[in-house]
Amino acid sequence: MSLALRFLGTSAARPTVERNVTSVAVVREGETFLFDCGEGTQRQMMRYGVGFAADDLFFTHFHTDHLLGLVGLTRTLALQGRTAPLRLWGPPGAQRALRQAVQFGGDRLTFPVEIHERAPGEAVERADYRIEAVRVDHGGAPAVGWALIERPRLGRFDPERARALGIPEGPLWGRIHKGEAITLDDGRTIAPGELVGAPRRGRRLVISGDTRPTPEMVAAAEGADLLVHEATFGDDEAPRALETGHSTAREAAEVARLAGAQRLVLTHFSARYSRDPGDLVAQARTVFAATEAARDGMEIELPYEPAPAP
Repeated sequence: MSLALRFLGTSAARPTVERNVTSVAVVREGETFLFDCGEGTQRQMMRYGVGFAADDLFFTHFHTDHLLGLVGLTRTLALQGRTAPLRLWGPPGAQRALRQAVQFGGDRLTFPVEIHERAPGEAVERADYRIEAVRVDHGGAPAVGWALIERPRLGRFDPERARALGIPEGPLWGRIHKGEAITLDDGRTIAPGELVGAPRRGRRLVISGDTRPTPEMVAAAEGADLLVHEATFGDDEAPRALETGHSTAREAAEVARLAGAQRLVLTHFSARYSRDPGDLVAQARTVFAATEAARDGMEIELPYEPAPAP
């Protein structure tokens, strides 16, 4: 199963020549999600080959650099004749803030818009994954991070051994793969452990949104395949980060280290780092080596871990 991110905007507060304001597209097995929708997101989607088929938009909070692009995106979808519902998700306060953006200008949309609120700890539940709201600290603003958490997968089935044991291909294979012991016509009982490896962990992707470091973000990112964490400022502006409810690159790296994440990508850079966030990466790597800086258009694929043999 594929799981990939495309960064559509990596700048904080305002667009720069090099970077648009915040948005991340995530594509999982043909489903497209947007996380935040800053001004100009629809153009970035066209520029970087992200289709307009997204059914779910997740907002970390309602500051304009994370929200304003919703106005243009919904109008474009209407002009294209969309009829399928568009689902918008955000922290408490989403009904009021997002409804205002959807209704701005009085244009008539061709599709229904559903607005849902999720408090920290609540999730959007799907068949084989969930997207959970995570408590953050953005200076008192209603805000959350989001964690996409896949459910564990079945262990790897060994078809060659099944044939060697004389188990006919078909429903019996499916039953034993799902953990059911089977009895063959000759009286032999085959336990699942003889043919099926241990359950395989699902992938975990965490997007912080704007925040100070929080224990809840550390918990959400425990063992994460990828943590995308804001790094608005460097060490020299640590007091400003504290004052404005943001993180330094070093603080983001500390979250990744404490969580035991596999990989950290920094984003949401102050304009002074727009052209070259190398100093931020260097500061972060003193704490967490597997750190890199996002850039507009950057794509990251998250493969499954290799499956152990039965």
